[in-house]
Amino acid sequence: MKLERLDHFGIEVNDLARAERFYTEVLGLSVVTHLGDQVLLDCGGQNLALFRVARPPMTPAERAARISPPLGKGHHAFRVSRADFAAARERFAHCGVESARPIDWGDHDCIYFLDLDGNLLEIVSYREVE
Repeated sequence: MKLERLDHFGIEVNDLARAERFYTEVLGLSVVTHLGDQVLLDCGGQNLALFRVARPPMTPAERAARISPPLGKGHHAFRVSRADFAAARERFAHCGVESARPIDWGDHDCIYFLDLDGNLLEIVSYREVE
């Protein structure tokens, strides 16, 4: 068997409408379709499925533990341009998104952050090699 490419990835959320607003209004994804208890979003030609799964909200302490430190924990990473990366911290602060400090890996930078349900996410931007 040979896997061709990632078709979609799924993220569990408590409130589908609230999550849809976060992923479209804060992160800029667009809705492909609504399918009952899920929303399919376009993410650069790939699909992100938001699945409604009822569970208790994370406590502030659980959220803090999830993002600090973020390294070595399961997450989804989204690639962005250098300009969008530079604007991300301001946007996250303006929208009340919990985020860790940026990390400089030498050839790329990243910022880990939490969605409204405490899912750990990352934006990453690669530097051009000269």
